[in-house]
Amino acid sequence: MFTTGLVLAAGTSSRLGQPKQLLEYRGRTLLDNTLDVARSCSFDQLIVALGGAAAAVRDHVDLSDCVVIDNVHYTTGCSSTIVAALDSIDQRADGMVLLLGDQPDVATSSVDALLTAAAAGSASIAICHYEDGRGHPFWFDRSTFDAITGLHGDKAVWKMIESGRWPVADVTIAGNVPLDVDTWDDYENLKSASA
Repeated sequence: MFTTGLVLAAGTSSRLGQPKQLLEYRGRTLLDNTLDVARSCSFDQLIVALGGAAAAVRDHVDLSDCVVIDNVHYTTGCSSTIVAALDSIDQRADGMVLLLGDQPDVATSSVDALLTAAAAGSASIAICHYEDGRGHPFWFDRSTFDAITGLHGDKAVWKMIESGRWPVADVTIAGNVPLDVDTWDDYENLKSASA
């Protein structure tokens, strides 16, 4: 199965006041850590979608082995970033795994579990179901791509998952939803959790 990993790193970091992609985490940037996870997964293609702070990210983050795309409409929400990346997905791809650029503690085993569920072929979408609820990363097979092109806003992917239009596999993952960073409190919690 040919799989594309898509790391969403186009956000404006408006609640932080500076690019969260570049925050220090474990001696490197937050996005570098997330890309390390993505590179350790069995993706055949890795795409990083940039928007807010794209130039600074290019200057400070190791983007080697990645297809880098720019979402010029990044202020309209994360759905526009996914849509912007669709044209860069390899035609051989059976689907894509969405990873958040500000969620560096996703386990590669979680991605492996998603891909195992995807390979079973019974669901068009697979999502992680942690002990405290559903969370990223997500798998979308190619049959969903046309619908993805019509998404708008930040929560449209969740609406798509919950629409009932596509079969969804909930993949049981041990532990809680990995922390992501939207506020300074989130960042401090992430650093504390990894200490």
